[in-house]
Amino acid sequence: MTVSAASANDLVDLVRLFAGYLRFYQVPRAESDIADFLGERLQRGDAQLFIARDAQGVAQGFVQLYPLFSSLALEPAWLLSDLYVDEASRRAGVGEALMNAARAHAEATGACGLQLETAKSNLAGQRLYERLGYVRDEQFLTYWLALKRWPCGYDMREGQ
Repeated sequence: MTVSAASANDLVDLVRLFAGYLRFYQVPRAESDIADFLGERLQRGDAQLFIARDAQGVAQGFVQLYPLFSSLALEPAWLLSDLYVDEASRRAGVGEALMNAARAHAEATGACGLQLETAKSNLAGQRLYERLGYVRDEQFLTYWLALKRWPCGYDMREGQ
């Protein structure tokens, strides 16, 4: 398996994987919308994407990071926004390899840390994150102000 920074050449594979990611969170979208969104991220360079491939070059998963700043630390940080491993590639170390690539990138760019959120029901993900040294925040609460209706009627207040 290899993990590398994604480029426009990876867009078709990223769209397929991202569609799986959105289905996992029950917010499916049209592949054309996904392609537009990811293509813009890659073109603008306002996100860092890594893609994992097996020895035959088949895309197995991706991770997407967004830069942010920690006001309390007065330093740059990264938001690990999206992590997905194709169902056929799970339990083979792909998620861990992607998480390690994200960490290496954050360290190489001088970030003070990585932040992520996950669904309360994503127990497998939580186990991976905690095994890799991520600590669940017990001091701060996350709030969300919806300015637009989420796909599929998602309502943060209901936690669905």
